[in-house]
Amino acid sequence: MKNNNIIIFDTTLRDGEQSPGASMNIGEKLQIAQQLEKLNVDVIEAGFAASSHGDFDAISQIASIVEKSCICSLARAVDKDIKAAGEAIQKAKLNRIHTFIATSPIHMKYKLKMSSDEVIKRAVDAVTYSKTFVNDVEFSLEDAGRSDISFMKEITSAVIEAGASTINLPDTVGYRLPHEIANMVKQMVAHIDNKAIVSLHNHNDLGLAVANTLAGITAGARQVECTINGLGERAGNAAMEEIVMALKVRSDQFSNYTTNINTKEIIRASKLVANITGIEPQPNKAIVGKNAFSHESGIHQDGVLKHQETYEI
Repeated sequence: MKNNNIIIFDTTLRDGEQSPGASMNIGEKLQIAQQLEKLNVDVIEAGFAASSHGDFDAISQIASIVEKSCICSLARAVDKDIKAAGEAIQKAKLNRIHTFIATSPIHMKYKLKMSSDEVIKRAVDAVTYSKTFVNDVEFSLEDAGRSDISFMKEITSAVIEAGASTINLPDTVGYRLPHEIANMVKQMVAHIDNKAIVSLHNHNDLGLAVANTLAGITAGARQVECTINGLGERAGNAAMEEIVMALKVRSDQFSNYTTNINTKEIIRASKLVANITGIEPQPNKAIVGKNAFSHESGIHQDGVLKHQETYEI
């Protein structure tokens, strides 16, 4: 039987912290990292080591105390970022560098001002340098959702040859629909042919981050990047609790797909992140909202009193 265990990559401490007003101090980050470990998160993206001394110190301290989860730092495809990441996660029992470069025409032309050949060379150099610090290197094609599939295949082949073991396909601007994500993942999984794990990082600008993630899983993605309470840039990231519980509750549809998440720790994680960031999930937020298991309608109350499953799944 093929491996259908889904790797949960939590980026609450990195992408989640980029929510306006969600900045955390080192002590608070340590608390969240320890709770993520209790959740049995596979990979904790603890921050962006090169962005500040505070982020570097937080990642380093998290790497020193977390024992079960892999500790990851983000790094642009530049040497100083990669060096900072490698040094910050050095003490972790399991560690990973997550390096990236944009691959969409609009990003390469206007942001990077680089040709496609220059982007591939920079990507290969970044992965090669990352491998001098760690064995586990993840490479992201930033704005994969708006990238040309032929170029995605070309750069992916090059970075896998250089040593990347996870290829992440972010829908950076939350633009794609579920069937489009599924088609992209299916093509990339076929191209990669088990030489690396295919990962997804979906943003929620159209409210589709979780739906897109689930569509990608059925198409062959085996790692998903997500945050507690769906925190993140702009409209946020795919919410971990929604992905995990959708797979668990609808196991009839997601046959044999499993995660290592201890679901009994989800509400504690949600409350901790909300208390530390000051950003409470809306009351009707799926899974962790205050009203998620409340019933106002008399018809609903009557049904639940008679048999809980009438109005609760």
